Amino acid sequence: MTQPSLFIEVHILQSLPPSNINRDDSGTPKQALYGGARRARVSSQAWKRATRVEFAKAEVVADRATRTKRIAALLAERLARPASEGGADLDAAQADRLAAALLEPLGITKSSKKEEQSAYLLFFGKRQLDSLVALLGGRAGELLALPEKKLKEEVAKLPVVSALSTGHPAEVALFGRMVADLPALNVDAAVQVAHALSTHAVRTEFDYYTAVDDENTEDSGAGMIGTVEFNSSTLYRYAVLGVHQLRDNLTSPQATREAAVRFVDAFTRSMPTGHQNSFAHRTLPHLVLVTVRTDQPVNLVSAFEEPVAGHSGLAAESAVRLAGELASVGQTWGTVPTRTVATYALEADKLTDTFGPSLAFPALLDQVDALVGAWLADDGLGQAETAQAGAR
Repeated sequence: MTQPSLFIEVHILQSLPPSNINRDDSGTPKQALYGGARRARVSSQAWKRATRVEFAKAEVVADRATRTKRIAALLAERLARPASEGGADLDAAQADRLAAALLEPLGITKSSKKEEQSAYLLFFGKRQLDSLVALLGGRAGELLALPEKKLKEEVAKLPVVSALSTGHPAEVALFGRMVADLPALNVDAAVQVAHALSTHAVRTEFDYYTAVDDENTEDSGAGMIGTVEFNSSTLYRYAVLGVHQLRDNLTSPQATREAAVRFVDAFTRSMPTGHQNSFAHRTLPHLVLVTVRTDQPVNLVSAFEEPVAGHSGLAAESAVRLAGELASVGQTWGTVPTRTVATYALEADKLTDTFGPSLAFPALLDQVDALVGAWLADDGLGQAETAQAGAR
């Protein structure tokens, strides 16, 4: 019997003070029209990067991923290291030549005035560069002694594509990789992240600021003046993790389990850093709701199609709207989460009735760990539910 898919959805309500964490090309905080009202918006790309940066904090540096056009330079740096450090002990010119030869079969590099670069940002694990060096099997000197044409012929026999298509770090397994020119390098993302939207209508405001020249003792005027645009909002954030895809990308059950839990943690705690020094906007959510499904993901943003119009705060009403939408979707469509766990500090009976009692966030992560562990062990979600009930 085929094991069902497992989707872990993270729904977050989070309030931001005056801030501009994700701006457009004119410096204005990004916005979107939804439900006929202008909303604050934070792009999925901005929050995915913030999540990836937060996720990487717990990774050993050597196990991290990087997204860059400079793969040739990084590979050359590896080749120049002493053999005792996993390199080939080459000088700079030799390392550059061999790196270019190794990457040429990929067909993704182009020359610039300074160095060989990939045609676009390539997302890969730092240890995968070590795998490329290992392909040489200590033959770097022998290969470099060959004329250019023969060198390329010999390097073309090496499984370079395979080395970059296996052994993915968790970050690549989670967020995927798209290489249009070489589909063999593609990695299907295990994570989807929605654009964050405010649950209510917003308007952009302007901060007029001045800066004083500390060394100017003659003039009383400002040394600099300017404006920065901002808004404040209560955001609905949504992401879904396909644990089945993450397992396929990583192959290791233990690595899959750890990456799933750490993703939920990183997505919850992450924050884009636009104008961070000017606004100090880093907050933690009012509510984190995790829903577990085996049929299909369900983004609950429709709870806010009619803008929330709170008169004494927006978070509590937004949370009640979210609870109502979760219940309504289940009743209308018959798509009910296998499990629901939540962390919140809002007072509303409807929240407890729909989400269950609030758990401390570390306990919520423990529940996610138990659910994913049970599914990976092919014990079904029944055991995970039993474990969760016992934990409560």
